[in-house]
Amino acid sequence: MPGPQKRKRQNNFGDTHLRRRWRTRRRTKDLDEIDHDIHHKAEPLLNQEIDVDRPGNAQFYCLHCARYFISDEAMNDHFRTKVHKRRLKALELEPYSIEESERAAGMGSYIAPKKRKMETQPLKSEQSAVNKSDDGDDVMKDITK
Repeated sequence: MPGPQKRKRQNNFGDTHLRRRWRTRRRTKDLDEIDHDIHHKAEPLLNQEIDVDRPGNAQFYCLHCARYFISDEAMNDHFRTKVHKRRLKALELEPYSIEESERAAGMGSYIAPKKRKMETQPLKSEQSAVNKSDDGDDVMKDITK
């Protein structure tokens, strides 16, 4: 006669996607920290001194993604990726504030987050990447005038 049924151990095989999210080894800046950098510390971050410990000696920095790149070419390639475009889209909304968190906790009425107009101009390197890819736009501007 067999004994009672043995309880199966949970090995948590299905949580690998969650474990990757919980890792703090490659944690990047949150959106509110990046928003603060854009509005208050943009110039020093874009014009950093040479630091041999950073990729590309800290000369190629994407302010929106808070990432360093090895070369100007690698940074221009990054500007065309989905990751960069998603980050730009996420930065269009105003970041969460203390007042909004209090309203979410029931200490006020809810106000939906607003989209804001991008106050900053595209970076010089982003403009050069766009200008290289748009050869026929100048002709179209002349025709419409």
